[in-house]
Amino acid sequence: MSETEIKVARSLSGRVISDKMDKTVTVLVERKVKHPVIGKVMRMSKKYHAHDENNEFHEGDLVIIEECRPIAKTKAWRVATLVNKARAV
Repeated sequence: MSETEIKVARSLSGRVISDKMDKTVTVLVERKVKHPVIGKVMRMSKKYHAHDENNEFHEGDLVIIEECRPIAKTKAWRVATLVNKARAV
């Protein structure tokens, strides 16, 4: 890569559904897709493992994750920013 090229990482937003692993959170990303035959708008969801270096994100937090190099077998995303903190119960 030359100096003028800028690497653009894909980013997704989702909710943290698990923070039980060390330095890893599970993020549920939902998207709306129109069914090709029926035409109904459906919610599709997928879970991603994201790297959380300082264990600072917890269940219920809304975060933005961005693509990075593979860190583990199933982990190739890192938490970029916190959008909204979960309300304490």
